[in-house]
Amino acid sequence: MSKRDYYEVLGVNKNASEAEIKKAYRRLAMKFHPDRNTGKDAAGAEVKFKEAKEAYEVLSDAQKRASYDQFGHAGVDSSMGGGPGGFGGAGNFSDIFGDVFGDIFGAGRGGGQRVHRGADLRYNLQLSLEEAVAGTEAKIRVPTMVKCNVCSGSGAKKGSQPKTCGTCAGHGQVRMQQGFFSVQQTCPNCRGKGTVIDDPCGACHGVGRVEQHKTLSVKVPAGVDTGDRIRLAGEGEAGENGGPPGDLYVQVGVKQHEIFTREENHLFCEVPISFVAAALGGELEVPTLDGKVVLKIPAGTQSGKLFRMRGKGVRPVRGGAVGDLLCRVMVETPVNLTERQKDLLRQLDETMRGSADRHSPQSSSWLDGVKRFIDGFKA
Repeated sequence: MSKRDYYEVLGVNKNASEAEIKKAYRRLAMKFHPDRNTGKDAAGAEVKFKEAKEAYEVLSDAQKRASYDQFGHAGVDSSMGGGPGGFGGAGNFSDIFGDVFGDIFGAGRGGGQRVHRGADLRYNLQLSLEEAVAGTEAKIRVPTMVKCNVCSGSGAKKGSQPKTCGTCAGHGQVRMQQGFFSVQQTCPNCRGKGTVIDDPCGACHGVGRVEQHKTLSVKVPAGVDTGDRIRLAGEGEAGENGGPPGDLYVQVGVKQHEIFTREENHLFCEVPISFVAAALGGELEVPTLDGKVVLKIPAGTQSGKLFRMRGKGVRPVRGGAVGDLLCRVMVETPVNLTERQKDLLRQLDETMRGSADRHSPQSSSWLDGVKRFIDGFKA
């Protein structure tokens, strides 16, 4: 049985480029590989697979292809170590799968040093509430890995250069043959770099990077809160083999304030007032982040009353209306009273007896509820 034309087998023109021939073979090899064809179609698929492989072995080799173009099958049959349809010769199926897997693993054939992006870094920045609300510019000192200036990041001693790894031939990957398949793994000799250093740099010990502290200025926008983070592009660790640097993420944390607590865009504070001020009313100076303001306390104010001061809170970092300051007044019970003060309070209490509903509405309401509760048991 006469053989089909190799160009016809692969479905390419006689002037097809090496890349077109490889692409055509890859498609056929994936389609007709025995592991992907079982059952009644297995025999036919295997024949087509062997036929495509034989054609590729010839047309992918410049010398064999020239001989085939001049003399046809007669010009290459003697060079095919395995005979027609055999698995001999320099090429094998692992080559095509090596190309496929190499594309997936990021280590295609041709090799060279593999570049790696530098690692991202994180820095925890503690701010006072005032700094977080108003915004600030902070100086931070960050430990990081930077390119070694002595060897310019090569890792080799000045005057020398890294050498191509003899184990992986500079690919950074080695292939482990498993049947028809080829599994790529990181080269154990060069650890994926594709090069080895015989005479390492004394400053970085062959790493190509050195640890260094750098001082950076961080502009903190007004309104940030705990959990927000600021990205400084390119301020992370230096990349390997000329790769781009990583980023630095500044994580914001706001310290606890002795007066104010924050909930989203609002501020809260507790304001202690005297028994007399709560009863008679008056004016009270209250601190805000912008300075002091006067809070008017109406007569008869009860403990726990909440007063809202609009626009005295926080302006959101992402835009929007400014929050409010909410002041909760807490009436303080007098302590360490003198005998005269105690006597005056007793006199005051006597004047209010018999009219509790008038002077103590909450107490009167509570006592009425207790009375109804007890009467319900009696019934």
